[in-house]
Amino acid sequence: MKLTKIVSKALCAGALLSSFAGFAQKKQPNIIFIFPDQMRGQAMGFEGEELVKTPNLDKFKQESVNFSQAVANYPVCSPTRAMIFSGVHPIKNKVILNCNSNSTKFESELPKDILCWSDILAENGYDLGYIGKWHLDSPRSPYIKCKNNEGETKWNEWCEPDRRHGFDYWYSYGTYDYHLNPMYWDTDATRDGFKIYNEWGPTHEATKSIDYIENKNGTLRDSDKPFALVVSINPPHSPYDQVPKKYKDIYKNMDIEKLCDRPNIPAKGTKWGDFYRDNVKNYYACITGVDEQFGRILDALKSKGIEDNTIIVFTSDHGNCIGIHDRVSKNNWFEESMRVPFMVKVPGVTNGKDVDYQLGSLDIYPTLLGLLGMADKAPTYLNGTDYTPAITGAGKQKSSSHQWYTRMDYGPMTGGTRGVRDDRYTFVIANEKDKGQAVYLYDRKKDPYQLNNIANKNNKVVRKMTSLLKKDLKKYGDPFIIK
Repeated sequence: MKLTKIVSKALCAGALLSSFAGFAQKKQPNIIFIFPDQMRGQAMGFEGEELVKTPNLDKFKQESVNFSQAVANYPVCSPTRAMIFSGVHPIKNKVILNCNSNSTKFESELPKDILCWSDILAENGYDLGYIGKWHLDSPRSPYIKCKNNEGETKWNEWCEPDRRHGFDYWYSYGTYDYHLNPMYWDTDATRDGFKIYNEWGPTHEATKSIDYIENKNGTLRDSDKPFALVVSINPPHSPYDQVPKKYKDIYKNMDIEKLCDRPNIPAKGTKWGDFYRDNVKNYYACITGVDEQFGRILDALKSKGIEDNTIIVFTSDHGNCIGIHDRVSKNNWFEESMRVPFMVKVPGVTNGKDVDYQLGSLDIYPTLLGLLGMADKAPTYLNGTDYTPAITGAGKQKSSSHQWYTRMDYGPMTGGTRGVRDDRYTFVIANEKDKGQAVYLYDRKKDPYQLNNIANKNNKVVRKMTSLLKKDLKKYGDPFIIK
C-alpha cells in the first residue's frame, strides 16, 4: 500500500514534496516503536536540563521531529499502555488501574476484542513483533511462580496468544522488575514455560530486536512483508540499582549536588531529598544504558539496509519524580511524571525540528496509522488526533488546545483526581484523604518547576480550566464529580 493520501496532501501544501514522494514510491514502510518505562521527558542530554548522557538520542533528535510538550494523560504503566494500543480513554478500554491482583476485581485489563492499531496492521499485510514489557493482563490464580508475584500483590501474568492483538512474534512478560535476571515467554511458550536470563533486560531485548530485524533464514518474520516491531524496555523503571556497573561508573564521580540543581528537588537531609540523591545516579545510568541499546537497534537497521524504509518512534509510557515534589515516582500531575519523550523519524521527511503541539497518549494510535498511510483504516471512535501533518509538514495540522490528566483510585470512579494541561497552565482537582477536594493551578511559564499553587489567586483561570475539564469529562463519559 502506498502513502498516496499523505503524498496528495504534500502536493497541496507544497511541503517536502520531492523527498516524501520518493519515500512513498518504496514498498510499504516498516515501523519500530521503542518505549522504555518511567523515562521522563527532561532526562535527555539534548534537553540541557539534566546532566544525563544520551549520545544516541541526542543524535536521533537531530534527525527526527521532537514533540517537546508530549505527555502521558494517566502517568502509570497499564493505563497508558492501554491507551497507546487502543486509542480510547480508560473508561472505554477498561484499563482503569495498573494490572495487578488488586485491580483484577475491577476487570482492569485490555479486552481481547478491542481493536488495536496492531490488529489493523496485521489485517493489512504486516508481520508484527513484540519484545519486552506488556503489563496489560490481570494476574490470576494459580499465580505465576516468580519474584514479582511473591508479595501480597501479584503483578506478573502470561499473555495468552488470543490476547496479543496481532503480534505474530512474541518475546514478552507482564511486568517483572528484576532487570539483571529478566524473564520472558516466547511465542510458543505455555504459561509455565517462561525462561529467566542472566543478562540486563535492555541488552537482551536489543539483541532480540536485532535478531528480528536481521531475520536470518526468514525464521522470525515473513521477509516479503513490511514489519512493525514494538520494543518495550523496562528500565529506567525501579529498582534503579539493577543496572550494569559500566553504566554506573559513568556517574560514579559526579558531584551529587550538581545532579540536584533543580528547585523542586527536596533538600538534603529530608526523606525525599535523600531518596532522590540515593537513586538519581542509577536512574541516569539506566537511561544511558537504554540509550546505548537504542543505538544498537538503529545500527542494525543501517546494516540491514532498511533504515530508509523504516519509521522510528521513541517515547515512554510516563515519567518519574524519584522524590521530586515529595513523590516517590509517577501517577501525579507534575511535569516530571507527565511529560515524556516523543520523537519520530520518517525517512526523507523529518529534519530535526521541534514542535510544541499538545500530544497525549491517545494521539499515538491515529498518528501511527497516519504515518503508514492508513488513516482511512482508523476507527471513527478513536479519542485522539492524527499528528502526521506536524511530522511530515504535509497538510494543515488540527491540534488539541490542551491535554487531560487522570488518576483513578481503587474505589468509585467518581473520585480520584482529574485535570487539564494547556500550553501554560496545569490545573487539577484532587480528592484527598481527610482534606476533601483540593484545587491546584500552576503557571508553568512563570513557575516551570510547579512550586506555587496559585488557584486561590486566579479565579478567572480556574473557571476557564474547570470548564475545559467538564467538557472532557462529558466527552469521555468520565463520572468524576466536581464538588
